[in-house]
Amino acid sequence: MRVLLTEGSGLTSRQVATRLGELGHEVEILSSTPICLTRFTRHVRRVHRVPPFGNHPLAWLDAACGVARKRAVDLIFPTQEQVAVLSAFESRLPVPTVVPPFESLKRVQDKLSSFRTLSVVGLPQPPSLIAMTDGDLAAVTSFPVFVKRAVSTASSGVRRVKEPDRLAEVARSLEMNNGGVLVQSQVEGPLVMIQAIADGGRLIAWHANLRTREGASGGASSKESATLSGLADQLTALVGALRWHGPISLDAIVTTQGLMYIDVNPRLVEPRNALLAGVDLVAAMLALASGAHLRAAPVSVGGVRSHQLLLAILGIAGSVGRRRAIVREILQAARHGGPYAASVEELTPIRHDPLAAVPVALAAAVTLFWPRAGEWFSSSSVESYALTPTGWSEILRARGESAGGEGNHSAEGPLEPG
Repeated sequence: MRVLLTEGSGLTSRQVATRLGELGHEVEILSSTPICLTRFTRHVRRVHRVPPFGNHPLAWLDAACGVARKRAVDLIFPTQEQVAVLSAFESRLPVPTVVPPFESLKRVQDKLSSFRTLSVVGLPQPPSLIAMTDGDLAAVTSFPVFVKRAVSTASSGVRRVKEPDRLAEVARSLEMNNGGVLVQSQVEGPLVMIQAIADGGRLIAWHANLRTREGASGGASSKESATLSGLADQLTALVGALRWHGPISLDAIVTTQGLMYIDVNPRLVEPRNALLAGVDLVAAMLALASGAHLRAAPVSVGGVRSHQLLLAILGIAGSVGRRRAIVREILQAARHGGPYAASVEELTPIRHDPLAAVPVALAAAVTLFWPRAGEWFSSSSVESYALTPTGWSEILRARGESAGGEGNHSAEGPLEPG
């Protein structure tokens, strides 16, 4: 099968390319930049230049359809925010894809709609409110809080606020007056990343892993698979209520009261740890694309450790900013010590794919010369695939829908201490 990935800059795309290659498929990618993470693997046959996605998703869609026709691909595999425009105009696509119905996607595409949806389904969240005016912010009495712009990707539109006198300024900077922002109390506990696949509202595969170590831009440089009581029931309720089809991912905090959900993404997110723990989410996606109706996959096993050295290097360069710390990290990884003991590289495995070493070597060289370059690497990657508020409005207008529709919610009541 010839599979076309919707972008080449993200971590998910890189991991999906590896798995598709292992399964014997031909992999090609779309990219708005000539140099992107996913091209550095033997599994990718071609890279196709397309317009930037974020502000102009319809131009991106036209180019993607053109590539799909010209290359006679068998499947468009969404690996990032492009799922929004693929879902909105699925009937226009020349080849199959795996996306949720657009009415379902709208209920989780922006952070305000996600908050409302999780509330209706009954999935626990930290104390939160939707604020549209300075008056709404007066209900916030507990700090710190996270202020979240409605449409944002990879923490690019999330700010932590510790002082009350900063709240209004931050909320306005995140476009509170243009549809509202979500204000959410900080709760304590480790972050868990959850991935699931659904078939027309039926849960067929799922996995969870803890972020045991934070890397660049809040990503997980180290993970450990986890089995969580009650998770399958909560996911079943969510995908059933949404009549979801395809992948969906959630972030949650493991608190003393149980899981509290803080984010929803209508797509697959970094599936390699799941595979190592016994659940092949990429294969499940391919089965859905072929029209198969799968039985529920086995539950993944806990305690499986994996890491992404590239994120660790960039994270240390951006936060610590010392060459000695970067060298120490590289040496630990080479010796399989510290966080790398009994852990598998999931992003750039070089044992059977020497080309995968290029991004890690480049990041190491550049950050050793200029440690703060780690911030540039991370931000430029996100800019390549992030859907902006302008882009989301363009999609809605093209469908004849109100650009403010899903995000136009009033405040939900007081934000109390968590």
